[in-house]
Amino acid sequence: MGSLTLRRMRLTPAMRALGREVSVTADKLIQPLFVVQGIGRREPVAGLRDVFRETPDSLAHQVEADLGAGITKFLLFGVPAQKRDRQFDHSFAAAQVQALKRRFGAYVWLAVDVCLCSYTTHGHCGILHETRDHVANDATVDALALAASAYAGAGADCVAPSDMMDGRIGAIRAALDARGLDRVAIMSYAAKFHSAFYGPFRLAADSAPSGEGALRDRASYQLDPARPKDAFMSALRDHEEGADILMVKPGLPYLDVLKDLSARIQRPWAVYQTSGEQAALELLVRDGLAEAERAQAETWTAFRRAGADMIVSYAARRAREILAAS
Repeated sequence: MGSLTLRRMRLTPAMRALGREVSVTADKLIQPLFVVQGIGRREPVAGLRDVFRETPDSLAHQVEADLGAGITKFLLFGVPAQKRDRQFDHSFAAAQVQALKRRFGAYVWLAVDVCLCSYTTHGHCGILHETRDHVANDATVDALALAASAYAGAGADCVAPSDMMDGRIGAIRAALDARGLDRVAIMSYAAKFHSAFYGPFRLAADSAPSGEGALRDRASYQLDPARPKDAFMSALRDHEEGADILMVKPGLPYLDVLKDLSARIQRPWAVYQTSGEQAALELLVRDGLAEAERAQAETWTAFRRAGADMIVSYAARRAREILAAS
């Protein structure tokens, strides 16, 4: 047997391309969007290249540019001007959904994040119990179902609950079906961990949690990084309650979880490459420690290799140049 038996398949670009088992294409990527009520002009998000807090006008222009770059799938986060603790007003975000679908129609696939962290005065993902020492699960689920119904009614193709309350998938599915919105998909943040990699997002969405004790962070409702078994139980529950797509978030620190869950639960799987992960890549590139396109493409390949069918990435809008260079 010759000494080049394994290496022959790696000797030329053509041979490497022919032998690849995993591919990344732009149609597997979802671009997050932030639209903020009450700002006069778009604002850059710290740490993230080409990502902005958009006005309604700049949002439409950005989506048009993204379509021109070959990106057609989006995850929208609406940030209202006024915060409250109950009886949330989702009309601003719903209006943006309606405007985008009216302008771009079926050319865009639009998912909308369903959570309350950008809406509450305290930045938590739900309604606080009257004792204000924990998030009240059932009251929050009721509020989430109302939010999802508003976005779906405005024309969203998909609603994406990210709150990590128990039972919210079943409640949202029931609410949508009752309104004749059974064609709207649910993409569940099924395995969302209490992570240190959310920083730039919380600035973009104005959603940093505040409080003391159990409310100083989101550890009481997001998954513990040291309990992967909870990820399986959470994902299985959401699957059984009617989620169409299941998600792992963050991405790179939880490739083992993604690999395990995607093998055990046969549903379409998404992975969210978080703002902190993206900012870390941008920092490496800025300091000349990594090549932007190669590093980005390598992370996307890792997600696909671990079982992701789709990737939420802040760099999706640069996919054409990234994939061409890699």
